[in-house]
Amino acid sequence: MGLGGCIILIAVGAVLTFATDWDMQGVNLDLVGVIFMIVGLIGVATFSSIARRRRVVMPPTTPVVEDRPHHHTRDGYHNGYGA
Repeated sequence: MGLGGCIILIAVGAVLTFATDWDMQGVNLDLVGVIFMIVGLIGVATFSSIARRRRVVMPPTTPVVEDRPHHHTRDGYHNGYGA
């Protein structure tokens, strides 16, 4: 269930609890509405904790190679000039 489903559960639960006065034999709609709201809140909390875990930035797995400048000296005796 995604975040939208959790918000819908909370809304339906609030409507059943606070906005209706229906009477059904054997069913307490106020209690059903409260249960829907609790389940929706648990779902929102679970979804947000999972979403927070997904946003963790992982360091790159490949090593970073830094190029160092090469200093060559040409004094006449190295690099094929006088060898």
